[in-house]
Formats: sequence, structure tokens, C-alpha cells
Amino acid sequence: MAGEDGVVPVEAAAPAPALGEPMDTMTALQLVLRKSLAHGGLVRGLHEAAKVIEKHAALLCVLAEDCNQPDYLKLVKALCADHNVSLITVPSAKTLGEWAGLCKIDSEGKARKVVGCSCLVVKDYGEESEGLHIVQEYVKSH
Repeated sequence: MAGEDGVVPVEAAAPAPALGEPMDTMTALQLVLRKSLAHGGLVRGLHEAAKVIEKHAALLCVLAEDCNQPDYLKLVKALCADHNVSLITVPSAKTLGEWAGLCKIDSEGKARKVVGCSCLVVKDYGEESEGLHIVQEYVKSH
């Protein structure tokens, strides 16, 4: 099964904090997005994200700060505000694209041919994890 071989190195490439060490927000978000992707609960791109947000099926929206379209940013922020969807921003679209699975994984487990992703929406977190609790606490405090 070639489809399963590509998923295993992605999870192995995630930097895991040492036992007892608290996880930072971006690492926790990365783990949440990977679990969501594995469970089919991740929607990428403006058009699909807008549809999910308007259906009130969105749990979390992630937006890249380095998007060069100001109208794009305004639209996503307005949709999230109107429909009470939590919004988290990340610094780079390439990083968000890698976390969203928009890349190829080589034999060493490194991401190659990463495609940028300016917006994604989580409609299903998948299974509960420590990372999910950290992200939910971050959203409540901001």
C-alpha cells in the first residue's frame, strides 16, 4: 500500500518535545493539523474554507500572515468574525502548506516541493491529544 508509506515519515518528522517539557503553540498546532489531515477534517484554500465556515462546520481557521493579497486576509478575518470561528495566524504560507500536507516527502522524511497555503480550516480535530488541549487554551486566551 503505497498511500500509507507517505504518511509514516511525516509523523516521524514532527519535532516532539522531551517528556515533561511543555509544548509550544506552533508545535501543538502542527500536531493538531496532522491528526485532522489523517481523519479527513482539513479543508485547504479560500473557496473550500469559505464554504465550510458559512455552513457553520468550521472549528478552527488558520491563516498565513505573509499572504500578499490584503482582500484575501480581510475576507477570511471577516468570515471568521461573523461566524464565531477561532482564528490563528502563522508566519509563513510555506510552513502552513507543509503542515497541511501540500508537499512531497522524500526518503529521508524531509518535505520537498512544498506548496504554500494561505488559509485552511479544521472541521474535525480527529482524536484528542495534548496538542489539541494546548491549541484550545491558546484560542480561549486570545
